[in-house]
Amino acid sequence: MKEIRDIIQAYQLALNAKMRMALATVVHVDGSSYRRPGARMLVTEDGQLTGAISGGCLEGDALRKALLVISQQKNKLVTYDTTDEDDNTLGVQLGCNGIVHILFEPIDVEQNNNPIELLRSLLAQRQHAVLLTLFSLTNRNGLQPGTCCLYLDKSKETKFASHFPVDKDVFRVAVSQALQIQDSFFNLFSIQDQNLTGFVEYIKTPPSLVIAGAGNDTIPLTEMAAVLGWHVTVVDGRGSHATVQRFPKATQVLVSKASEVLTHIPCDEQTFVLLMTHNYNYDIALLKALIQRNISPYIGTLGPKKKLDRMFEDLRKEGVTITDEVKENIFGPTGLDIGAETSEEIALSILAEIKAVMNNRPGTFLRHRETPIHSRTQPQIDYSKTSAETFLCAVQGQP
Repeated sequence: MKEIRDIIQAYQLALNAKMRMALATVVHVDGSSYRRPGARMLVTEDGQLTGAISGGCLEGDALRKALLVISQQKNKLVTYDTTDEDDNTLGVQLGCNGIVHILFEPIDVEQNNNPIELLRSLLAQRQHAVLLTLFSLTNRNGLQPGTCCLYLDKSKETKFASHFPVDKDVFRVAVSQALQIQDSFFNLFSIQDQNLTGFVEYIKTPPSLVIAGAGNDTIPLTEMAAVLGWHVTVVDGRGSHATVQRFPKATQVLVSKASEVLTHIPCDEQTFVLLMTHNYNYDIALLKALIQRNISPYIGTLGPKKKLDRMFEDLRKEGVTITDEVKENIFGPTGLDIGAETSEEIALSILAEIKAVMNNRPGTFLRHRETPIHSRTQPQIDYSKTSAETFLCAVQGQP
Protein backbone atom coordinates (compact mmCIF):
# COMPACT_ATOMS: atom_id res chain seq x y z
CA MET A 1 0.00 0.00 0.00
CA LYS A 2 2.97 2.32 0.51
CA GLU A 3 3.70 2.18 -3.20
CA ILE A 4 0.14 3.26 -3.94
CA ARG A 5 0.41 6.13 -1.45
CA ASP A 6 3.66 7.28 -3.05
CA ILE A 7 2.10 7.10 -6.52
CA ILE A 8 -0.91 9.13 -5.44
CA GLN A 9 1.35 11.77 -3.87
CA ALA A 10 3.40 11.98 -7.08
CA TYR A 11 0.17 12.14 -9.09
CA GLN A 12 -1.02 15.12 -7.06
CA LEU A 13 2.28 16.91 -7.56
CA ALA A 14 2.05 16.27 -11.31
CA LEU A 15 -1.50 17.61 -11.32
CA ASN A 16 -0.37 20.78 -9.58
CA ALA A 17 2.42 21.18 -12.13
CA LYS A 18 0.02 20.38 -15.00
CA MET A 19 2.26 17.57 -16.23
CA ARG A 20 1.06 14.59 -18.23
CA MET A 21 1.73 11.10 -16.89
CA ALA A 22 1.29 7.38 -17.43
CA LEU A 23 0.85 4.40 -15.13
CA ALA A 24 2.82 1.19 -15.71
CA THR A 25 1.38 -1.96 -14.11
CA VAL A 26 2.75 -5.49 -14.02
CA VAL A 27 -0.33 -7.44 -15.12
CA HIS A 28 1.05 -10.92 -15.82
CA VAL A 29 4.25 -12.88 -15.16
CA ASP A 30 5.45 -16.20 -16.57
CA GLY A 31 8.28 -17.68 -14.50
CA SER A 32 10.38 -15.69 -12.06
CA SER A 33 10.29 -11.91 -11.68
CA TYR A 34 11.43 -9.37 -9.08
CA ARG A 35 7.90 -7.91 -8.93
CA ARG A 36 4.59 -9.73 -9.17
CA PRO A 37 1.29 -8.74 -10.82
CA GLY A 38 -0.04 -5.58 -9.19
CA ALA A 39 3.31 -3.77 -8.98
CA ARG A 40 2.98 -0.22 -10.30
CA MET A 41 5.06 2.74 -11.37
CA LEU A 42 3.96 6.27 -12.24
CA VAL A 43 5.91 8.08 -14.95
CA THR A 44 5.57 11.82 -15.52
CA GLU A 45 6.49 13.56 -18.76
CA ASP A 46 9.61 15.04 -17.17
CA GLY A 47 10.95 11.51 -16.59
CA GLN A 48 10.23 11.15 -12.87
CA LEU A 49 9.53 7.58 -11.72
CA THR A 50 7.51 6.68 -8.62
CA GLY A 51 7.11 3.04 -7.64
CA ALA A 52 8.82 0.09 -9.30
CA ILE A 53 7.98 -2.67 -11.76
CA SER A 54 11.27 -4.57 -11.46
CA GLY A 55 14.54 -4.60 -9.57
CA GLY A 56 15.79 -1.83 -11.85
CA CYS A 57 16.44 -3.78 -15.05
CA LEU A 58 13.23 -2.72 -16.82
CA GLU A 59 12.76 0.84 -15.66
CA GLY A 60 14.96 2.44 -18.33
CA ASP A 61 13.07 0.99 -21.26
CA ALA A 62 9.77 1.34 -19.40
CA LEU A 63 10.41 5.07 -19.15
CA ARG A 64 10.73 5.29 -22.94
CA LYS A 65 7.58 3.24 -23.45
CA ALA A 66 5.67 5.38 -20.95
CA LEU A 67 6.70 8.62 -22.67
CA LEU A 68 5.51 7.14 -25.97
CA VAL A 69 2.17 6.24 -24.41
CA ILE A 70 1.85 9.76 -23.00
CA SER A 71 2.48 11.16 -26.46
CA GLN A 72 0.05 8.79 -28.23
CA GLN A 73 -2.55 8.80 -25.42
CA LYS A 74 -3.28 5.12 -25.98
CA ASN A 75 -2.94 2.07 -23.72
CA LYS A 76 -0.10 -0.27 -24.64
CA LEU A 77 0.89 -3.76 -23.47
CA VAL A 78 4.63 -4.48 -23.53
CA THR A 79 6.31 -7.85 -22.93
CA TYR A 80 9.80 -8.18 -21.48
CA ASP A 81 11.46 -11.57 -21.81
CA THR A 82 14.35 -11.98 -19.36
CA THR A 83 14.75 -15.70 -20.09
CA ASP A 84 17.14 -15.04 -22.99
CA GLU A 85 20.59 -15.31 -21.41
CA ASP A 86 22.21 -13.79 -24.52
CA ASP A 87 20.16 -10.61 -24.22
CA ASN A 88 22.05 -8.05 -22.14
CA THR A 89 19.64 -5.18 -22.77
CA LEU A 90 17.30 -6.02 -19.90
CA GLY A 91 19.87 -6.82 -17.26
CA VAL A 92 19.07 -10.52 -17.28
CA GLN A 93 22.15 -11.14 -15.18
CA LEU A 94 19.88 -10.37 -12.24
CA GLY A 95 18.56 -13.90 -12.72
CA CYS A 96 14.85 -13.07 -12.96
CA ASN A 97 14.39 -15.62 -15.76
CA GLY A 98 10.79 -14.73 -16.50
CA ILE A 99 8.44 -13.08 -18.96
CA VAL A 100 6.86 -9.90 -17.64
CA HIS A 101 3.82 -8.27 -19.22
CA ILE A 102 3.41 -4.59 -18.39
CA LEU A 103 0.42 -2.44 -19.24
CA PHE A 104 1.06 1.27 -19.85
CA GLU A 105 -1.91 3.63 -19.43
CA PRO A 106 -1.89 7.38 -20.10
CA ILE A 107 -3.70 9.19 -17.30
CA ASP A 108 -6.61 11.34 -18.38
CA VAL A 109 -6.95 13.81 -15.52
CA GLU A 110 -10.37 14.87 -16.84
CA GLN A 111 -11.72 11.37 -16.23
CA ASN A 112 -13.21 11.05 -12.74
CA ASN A 113 -12.34 7.38 -12.35
CA ASN A 114 -9.01 7.21 -14.12
CA PRO A 115 -6.62 4.51 -12.79
CA ILE A 116 -4.99 6.78 -10.21
CA GLU A 117 -8.31 8.10 -8.94
CA LEU A 118 -9.46 4.51 -8.48
CA LEU A 119 -6.31 3.85 -6.46
CA ARG A 120 -6.93 7.02 -4.45
CA SER A 121 -10.31 5.62 -3.41
CA LEU A 122 -8.51 2.77 -1.66
CA LEU A 123 -7.13 5.18 0.92
CA ALA A 124 -10.44 6.78 1.83
CA GLN A 125 -11.06 4.26 4.61
CA ARG A 126 -9.70 0.94 5.86
CA GLN A 127 -11.27 -1.80 3.76
CA HIS A 128 -10.50 -4.63 1.38
CA ALA A 129 -10.94 -3.94 -2.32
CA VAL A 130 -11.07 -5.69 -5.68
CA LEU A 131 -9.58 -4.01 -8.75
CA LEU A 132 -10.09 -5.22 -12.33
CA THR A 133 -7.50 -4.63 -15.05
CA LEU A 134 -8.25 -5.89 -18.57
CA PHE A 135 -5.73 -6.57 -21.33
CA SER A 136 -5.08 -8.84 -24.29
CA LEU A 137 -2.08 -11.17 -24.33
CA THR A 138 -2.92 -12.46 -27.81
CA ASN A 139 -3.59 -9.23 -29.70
CA ARG A 140 -1.14 -6.49 -28.76
CA ASN A 141 -2.73 -4.03 -31.15
CA GLY A 142 -6.26 -4.90 -30.11
CA LEU A 143 -8.42 -3.77 -27.23
CA GLN A 144 -6.43 -2.94 -24.06
CA PRO A 145 -9.04 -1.44 -21.68
CA GLY A 146 -6.68 -1.32 -18.69
CA THR A 147 -7.68 -0.43 -15.12
CA CYS A 148 -11.42 -0.07 -15.32
CA CYS A 149 -13.28 -0.75 -12.08
CA LEU A 150 -12.93 -0.98 -8.31
CA TYR A 151 -15.06 -2.57 -5.62
CA LEU A 152 -14.75 -1.39 -2.00
CA ASP A 153 -15.78 -4.09 0.45
CA LYS A 154 -16.76 -2.10 3.54
CA SER A 155 -18.74 0.62 1.82
CA LYS A 156 -20.10 -1.83 -0.80
CA GLU A 157 -19.33 0.78 -3.44
CA THR A 158 -18.32 0.06 -7.01
CA LYS A 159 -16.51 2.64 -9.11
CA PHE A 160 -16.48 2.20 -12.89
CA ALA A 161 -14.24 3.97 -15.37
CA SER A 162 -16.07 5.67 -18.22
CA HIS A 163 -14.73 3.09 -20.69
CA PHE A 164 -15.79 0.06 -18.58
CA PRO A 165 -16.61 -2.63 -21.19
CA VAL A 166 -17.64 -5.62 -19.05
CA ASP A 167 -21.13 -6.68 -18.08
CA LYS A 168 -21.51 -5.48 -14.49
CA ASP A 169 -23.02 -8.75 -13.32
CA VAL A 170 -19.97 -10.62 -14.64
CA PHE A 171 -17.73 -8.27 -12.69
CA ARG A 172 -19.76 -8.81 -9.52
CA VAL A 173 -19.24 -12.58 -9.87
CA ALA A 174 -15.48 -12.01 -10.11
CA VAL A 175 -15.60 -9.74 -7.04
CA SER A 176 -17.46 -12.38 -5.07
CA GLN A 177 -14.85 -14.99 -5.99
CA ALA A 178 -11.95 -12.72 -5.01
CA LEU A 179 -13.50 -11.92 -1.64
CA GLN A 180 -14.20 -15.59 -1.03
CA ILE A 181 -10.65 -16.80 -1.67
CA GLN A 182 -9.09 -13.54 -0.41
CA ASP A 183 -6.58 -13.57 -3.24
CA SER A 184 -6.01 -12.28 -6.74
CA PHE A 185 -6.60 -14.38 -9.84
CA PHE A 186 -6.84 -14.22 -13.62
CA ASN A 187 -10.10 -14.72 -15.47
CA LEU A 188 -11.25 -14.59 -19.06
CA PHE A 189 -13.70 -11.95 -20.27
CA SER A 190 -15.34 -11.91 -23.70
CA ILE A 191 -15.73 -8.33 -24.93
CA GLN A 192 -16.65 -7.13 -28.40
CA ASP A 193 -15.92 -10.58 -29.87
CA GLN A 194 -12.46 -10.51 -28.30
CA ASN A 195 -11.23 -12.62 -25.39
CA LEU A 196 -9.43 -10.49 -22.82
CA THR A 197 -7.47 -11.52 -19.77
CA GLY A 198 -8.71 -9.95 -16.57
CA PHE A 199 -6.42 -9.46 -13.60
CA VAL A 200 -8.86 -9.55 -10.69
CA GLU A 201 -6.71 -8.04 -7.97
CA TYR A 202 -7.60 -8.55 -4.33
CA ILE A 203 -6.12 -5.71 -2.27
CA LYS A 204 -5.99 -6.19 1.49
CA THR A 205 -6.53 -3.50 4.06
CA PRO A 206 -3.07 -2.06 4.85
CA PRO A 207 -1.46 -3.18 8.12
CA SER A 208 -2.21 -1.12 11.21
CA LEU A 209 0.37 -1.23 14.00
CA VAL A 210 -0.71 -0.12 17.47
CA ILE A 211 2.26 0.51 19.79
CA ALA A 212 1.32 0.84 23.45
CA GLY A 213 4.30 2.68 24.85
CA ALA A 214 5.90 6.01 24.04
CA GLY A 215 9.36 5.36 25.42
CA ASN A 216 12.56 5.99 23.52
CA ASP A 217 12.76 2.33 22.47
CA THR A 218 9.58 2.64 20.39
CA ILE A 219 10.83 5.58 18.31
CA PRO A 220 12.87 3.44 15.84
CA LEU A 221 10.01 0.94 15.73
CA THR A 222 7.64 3.70 14.64
CA GLU A 223 10.06 5.01 12.05
CA MET A 224 10.71 1.58 10.52
CA ALA A 225 7.00 0.75 10.35
CA ALA A 226 6.39 4.10 8.65
CA VAL A 227 9.02 3.22 6.03
CA LEU A 228 7.00 0.07 5.31
CA GLY A 229 3.94 2.24 4.78
CA TRP A 230 2.00 0.87 7.76
CA HIS A 231 -0.60 2.89 9.62
CA VAL A 232 1.11 3.48 13.00
CA THR A 233 -0.62 4.50 16.22
CA VAL A 234 1.39 5.30 19.35
CA VAL A 235 -0.58 5.34 22.59
CA ASP A 236 0.50 5.92 26.19
CA GLY A 237 -1.00 7.19 29.41
CA ARG A 238 1.76 9.78 29.78
CA GLY A 239 1.08 13.04 27.97
CA SER A 240 4.71 14.06 28.38
CA HIS A 241 5.82 11.05 26.29
CA ALA A 242 3.05 10.54 23.74
CA THR A 243 3.57 13.64 21.60
CA VAL A 244 3.70 14.31 17.88
CA GLN A 245 7.08 15.97 18.36
CA ARG A 246 8.56 12.72 19.66
CA PHE A 247 6.82 10.57 17.04
CA PRO A 248 6.59 12.62 13.83
CA LYS A 249 6.43 9.48 11.64
CA ALA A 250 3.40 8.05 13.46
CA THR A 251 0.02 8.30 11.77
CA GLN A 252 -1.65 8.94 15.12
CA VAL A 253 -0.43 9.70 18.65
CA LEU A 254 -2.86 9.23 21.55
CA VAL A 255 -2.85 9.81 25.29
CA SER A 256 -5.25 7.33 26.83
CA LYS A 257 -5.92 5.10 29.78
CA ALA A 258 -5.40 1.41 29.00
CA SER A 259 -9.09 0.64 29.53
CA GLU A 260 -10.07 3.23 26.90
CA VAL A 261 -7.50 2.52 24.16
CA LEU A 262 -9.75 0.31 22.06
CA THR A 263 -12.52 2.89 22.06
CA HIS A 264 -10.19 5.25 20.16
CA ILE A 265 -8.69 2.76 17.71
CA PRO A 266 -10.72 0.74 15.18
CA CYS A 267 -9.30 -2.78 15.04
CA ASP A 268 -9.63 -5.44 12.34
CA GLU A 269 -7.85 -8.55 11.11
CA GLN A 270 -4.99 -6.39 9.84
CA THR A 271 -4.37 -4.70 13.21
CA PHE A 272 -1.23 -5.74 15.11
CA VAL A 273 -0.64 -4.65 18.71
CA LEU A 274 2.56 -4.28 20.74
CA LEU A 275 2.58 -3.89 24.53
CA MET A 276 5.75 -1.91 25.29
CA THR A 277 4.88 0.61 28.00
CA HIS A 278 7.25 -0.88 30.61
CA ASN A 279 4.23 -0.48 32.91
CA TYR A 280 2.93 -3.88 33.97
CA ASN A 281 -0.51 -2.63 35.01
CA TYR A 282 -1.04 -0.74 31.74
CA ASP A 283 0.08 -3.67 29.61
CA ILE A 284 -2.04 -6.26 31.40
CA ALA A 285 -5.14 -4.05 31.32
CA LEU A 286 -4.79 -3.62 27.55
CA LEU A 287 -4.02 -7.30 27.07
CA LYS A 288 -7.21 -8.17 28.96
CA ALA A 289 -9.28 -5.93 26.68
CA LEU A 290 -7.69 -7.42 23.57
CA ILE A 291 -8.31 -11.00 24.71
CA GLN A 292 -11.92 -10.30 25.62
CA ARG A 293 -12.63 -8.73 22.23
CA ASN A 294 -10.54 -11.24 20.26
CA ILE A 295 -9.75 -8.68 17.56
CA SER A 296 -6.06 -8.93 16.79
CA PRO A 297 -4.09 -11.71 15.02
CA TYR A 298 -0.89 -10.55 16.73
CA ILE A 299 -0.26 -9.24 20.22
CA GLY A 300 3.40 -8.81 21.12
CA THR A 301 4.63 -8.32 24.66
CA LEU A 302 8.04 -6.88 25.46
CA GLY A 303 10.05 -8.64 28.12
CA PRO A 304 10.87 -12.23 29.12
CA LYS A 305 8.49 -15.16 28.79
CA LYS A 306 8.04 -15.31 32.56
CA LYS A 307 6.45 -11.86 32.41
CA LEU A 308 3.82 -13.12 29.95
CA ASP A 309 3.24 -16.23 32.08
CA ARG A 310 2.63 -13.97 35.07
CA MET A 311 0.18 -11.91 33.05
CA PHE A 312 -1.74 -15.03 32.05
CA GLU A 313 -1.90 -16.19 35.64
CA ASP A 314 -3.09 -12.79 36.91
CA LEU A 315 -5.76 -12.64 34.19
CA ARG A 316 -6.98 -16.13 35.10
CA LYS A 317 -7.41 -14.94 38.69
CA GLU A 318 -9.62 -12.16 37.30
CA GLY A 319 -11.78 -14.73 35.52
CA VAL A 320 -10.35 -14.28 32.02
CA THR A 321 -10.27 -17.52 30.04
CA ILE A 322 -6.85 -18.14 28.47
CA THR A 323 -7.21 -20.93 25.92
CA ASP A 324 -4.53 -22.40 23.64
CA GLU A 325 -6.27 -20.62 20.77
CA VAL A 326 -5.89 -17.30 22.57
CA LYS A 327 -2.20 -17.99 23.18
CA GLU A 328 -1.61 -18.63 19.47
CA ASN A 329 -2.04 -14.90 18.79
CA ILE A 330 0.12 -13.69 21.68
CA PHE A 331 3.89 -13.48 21.20
CA GLY A 332 6.11 -13.02 24.19
CA PRO A 333 8.92 -12.29 24.03
CA THR A 334 8.00 -10.46 20.85
CA GLY A 335 10.27 -10.63 17.80
CA LEU A 336 12.34 -13.12 15.83
CA ASP A 337 15.51 -14.61 17.31
CA ILE A 338 18.21 -12.61 15.51
CA GLY A 339 20.28 -11.72 18.57
CA ALA A 340 18.85 -8.21 18.76
CA GLU A 341 20.09 -5.92 21.54
CA THR A 342 19.69 -2.26 20.58
CA SER A 343 16.31 -0.58 20.12
CA GLU A 344 16.84 -0.50 16.36
CA GLU A 345 17.71 -4.19 16.21
CA ILE A 346 14.75 -5.10 18.41
CA ALA A 347 12.48 -3.05 16.12
CA LEU A 348 13.79 -4.96 13.11
CA SER A 349 13.18 -8.26 14.90
CA ILE A 350 9.62 -7.34 15.88
CA LEU A 351 8.56 -6.04 12.47
CA ALA A 352 10.01 -9.12 10.77
CA GLU A 353 7.97 -11.37 13.05
CA ILE A 354 4.78 -9.41 12.41
CA LYS A 355 5.38 -9.60 8.66
CA ALA A 356 5.88 -13.37 8.93
CA VAL A 357 2.63 -13.76 10.88
CA MET A 358 0.85 -11.49 8.41
CA ASN A 359 1.87 -13.72 5.48
CA ASN A 360 1.64 -17.02 7.37
CA ARG A 361 5.36 -17.67 6.97
CA PRO A 362 7.71 -19.34 9.51
CA GLY A 363 10.36 -16.59 9.46
CA THR A 364 13.24 -18.97 8.70
CA PHE A 365 16.27 -18.74 6.41
CA LEU A 366 15.29 -18.48 2.73
CA ARG A 367 18.15 -20.80 1.78
CA HIS A 368 16.32 -23.60 3.59
CA ARG A 369 13.21 -23.07 1.49
CA GLU A 370 12.91 -25.77 -1.18
CA THR A 371 10.16 -24.04 -3.15
CA PRO A 372 10.17 -20.56 -4.77
CA ILE A 373 9.68 -17.60 -2.45
CA HIS A 374 6.62 -16.58 -4.47
CA SER A 375 4.43 -19.13 -6.19
CA ARG A 376 5.20 -19.41 -9.89
CA THR A 377 1.98 -21.23 -10.58
CA GLN A 378 0.32 -19.36 -13.41
CA PRO A 379 -2.99 -20.14 -15.07
CA GLN A 380 -2.99 -21.66 -18.52
CA ILE A 381 -5.60 -19.46 -20.14
CA ASP A 382 -7.90 -21.26 -22.56
CA TYR A 383 -9.13 -18.62 -24.98
CA SER A 384 -11.69 -21.00 -26.45
CA LYS A 385 -13.81 -20.51 -23.34
CA THR A 386 -15.82 -17.53 -22.18
CA SER A 387 -15.73 -15.89 -18.79
CA ALA A 388 -18.84 -17.79 -17.75
CA GLU A 389 -17.05 -21.08 -18.37
CA THR A 390 -13.71 -20.47 -16.72
CA PHE A 391 -12.45 -19.63 -13.25
CA LEU A 392 -8.69 -19.61 -13.14
CA CYS A 393 -6.29 -20.28 -10.30
CA ALA A 394 -5.18 -17.67 -7.78
CA VAL A 395 -1.98 -15.77 -8.48
CA GLN A 396 -0.43 -16.83 -5.17
CA GLY A 397 -2.59 -19.83 -4.36
CA GLN A 398 -2.87 -23.41 -5.51
CA PRO A 399 -4.08 -24.49 -8.98
